[in-house]
Amino acid sequence: MANTPSSAGTAAASSSAVLTVWNYPATRQVDASDTLHGVVVPDPYRWLEDPSVPEVKTWTQQQDEFARQHLAGLPERDAFAARLTELFYYDSISAPVHRKGRYFFWRKSAKLEKSRLLWKQGAFGEEQVLLDPNGWSTDGSVGLKAVKASYDGKLLAYQVSENNSDESTTHLVEVASGRKLPDVIAGTKYANISWRPDGKGFYYTWLPPVGGAVTVANRPGFAELRYHVLGADPARDEVVRPATGDAATFLSGGISHDGKWLIATVSHGWNSTDVYVRDAKKAGAPWQTLVAGTPHNYDVVAWRDAFYVQTNDGAPRFRIFKVRPGHLAREQWQELVPQGEATLESMRIVGGHLALTYLRKAASDVEVRTLEGAVVRKVALPGIGTTDGLTGNPDEDEAYFSFTSFTEPNVIFKTSVKSGATNEWARVSLPVELGDVVAEQVSYPSKDGTLITMFLIHRRDAKRDGTTPTILYGYVGFSVSLTPEFSGARIAWLEKGGMLAIPNLRGGGEYGEEWHKAGMLLQKQNVFDDFIWAAKYLIAEKWTSPRHLGIQGGSNGGLLVGAAMVQAPELFNAVVCAVPLLDMVRYHLFGSGKTWVPEYGSVEDAAQFAAIVAYSPYTNVRQGAKYPALLMDAADSDDRVDPMHARKFIAAVQAASTSNAPAILRVEANSGHGGADMVKSKVERSADTLAFFWSQLAPR
Repeated sequence: MANTPSSAGTAAASSSAVLTVWNYPATRQVDASDTLHGVVVPDPYRWLEDPSVPEVKTWTQQQDEFARQHLAGLPERDAFAARLTELFYYDSISAPVHRKGRYFFWRKSAKLEKSRLLWKQGAFGEEQVLLDPNGWSTDGSVGLKAVKASYDGKLLAYQVSENNSDESTTHLVEVASGRKLPDVIAGTKYANISWRPDGKGFYYTWLPPVGGAVTVANRPGFAELRYHVLGADPARDEVVRPATGDAATFLSGGISHDGKWLIATVSHGWNSTDVYVRDAKKAGAPWQTLVAGTPHNYDVVAWRDAFYVQTNDGAPRFRIFKVRPGHLAREQWQELVPQGEATLESMRIVGGHLALTYLRKAASDVEVRTLEGAVVRKVALPGIGTTDGLTGNPDEDEAYFSFTSFTEPNVIFKTSVKSGATNEWARVSLPVELGDVVAEQVSYPSKDGTLITMFLIHRRDAKRDGTTPTILYGYVGFSVSLTPEFSGARIAWLEKGGMLAIPNLRGGGEYGEEWHKAGMLLQKQNVFDDFIWAAKYLIAEKWTSPRHLGIQGGSNGGLLVGAAMVQAPELFNAVVCAVPLLDMVRYHLFGSGKTWVPEYGSVEDAAQFAAIVAYSPYTNVRQGAKYPALLMDAADSDDRVDPMHARKFIAAVQAASTSNAPAILRVEANSGHGGADMVKSKVERSADTLAFFWSQLAPR
């Protein structure tokens, strides 16, 4: 297969233009369709849905080989890879977790592919390696996911994953000796391990294996909240809370820090939650309903015989209530922190105080309050950026917080909750000079006049003459917020003379739940309009032009750029779409699709079907359209968003597009939804992405 456009079969389209024919691997079409609410929805590439079919395996391999040959030949590819190697291999340390005199933390080494989990006795003890996944497999496919130390610091539960997929198996290790315990629990994809304070066992969410009545699509409905006693057979673990039977829900839970209360949460997508509580110290105590059946979200922390509830109930930007056991009725809740102008992003109890993280115009703000809601202080941040808030124990004064921005690699600070004394604890050092980089925030009107904020990151000397190579990036959905954060790949793009634009579209969480709802279900088209109008703003303000503008997104962001590409192909010259949802008529039948029905809607509902079929990117690929260059990035072991979306869409675009632009499918090996977890894999993928963008967007 050729890695450049073929001259065979080219024909003059006009006296000044030649149509390039790309020798893509052959792709057949089939006569398949769905008829929904009287509407026939053609699906000519349905045969690409099943990866176990040999023909699909061969086709996928051929597509990947074709893509990699093309990418390897791009002129700036090696230069980007060399720079990204300098930026991605570095030394760093995470904020520590303290457990009875022992500190646990991640350490990344510039000489290793994967981070290791370390521990030490006391703040000044010698660092010791507890878990090192670098040697777990010869090809790097076996990795270390979530970890959770017991409160006495003697044991640690950790999750092992193959190909960085979501699926995992939980193991236990004795900290002092490094001895692996015989306890091994499969089906812990969503485990969320919660140790009892006495260290005798832990609560976790368990999923049965696929088989029989359990399918990939309906599996979340079989999730159970279980309790594991150390040394016991996991197959006989107590079911603390039974499965919901509803695949559109998530069941999770855990025990309070003091061991007094069990809390179980049933999430209906990202739009509402039911919360149940049970006295963990009384044998046979029944579950009590804290809240259920409302269209709101509730996050609950139990501490010192009180429940602290963060909710958007009556407050789209969230507020906090205090609820006393025995007084659970909604009218008995005591409001501690009312809704403010900023969006309350998270609530924790650290050092006997409420530690609150807000978003103000999509940037972080941190506040400390008493447990009765009185303001103690603002936590000073180094600038406009992002933090995950204070982390620490509810009964210890010592706390940590991280900070990053578009121009600041991650910095960790140590602070006293009581006094507010704060000192820099660790920072990432990289070979970069960022004095000439500018990060600003602008606003622009969307199609319906709604004002949208957008970050622009560029070099100070960038010219507004319409020639700046620009990447417009988006995710937007599930109330996820896009805030300032450092990225080595973005720095490499800026150094080359490129620009980045990151809008805060409706559907995200930056401006509260009403902002989220304005971009979901029947309002999903608002998201695509906001993104397309961001492109129009950049072009009108002469930051760039369609010839120099590319768009990028992954997962739900892959849906975003796929829809924008299909709806307004004339605005963009390149698209990078990663691990996406694209066939929205059939998304619920694959991967974790049913859990997203509360966000996207169901084709079984006539009104929701009409909205979905109108924007579904795969469904709306138009024969003869001139689509921009497309790099589709899929993962071979993605068990969250099925790769069938990427396969079907690339096949449709290859067959339909009449532009000279390539449409190629790159498949990441040993990779889950978040990509492979080895640094070298991240370098290769980012180098391919930046080289692809530069080949299409750079001035000529």
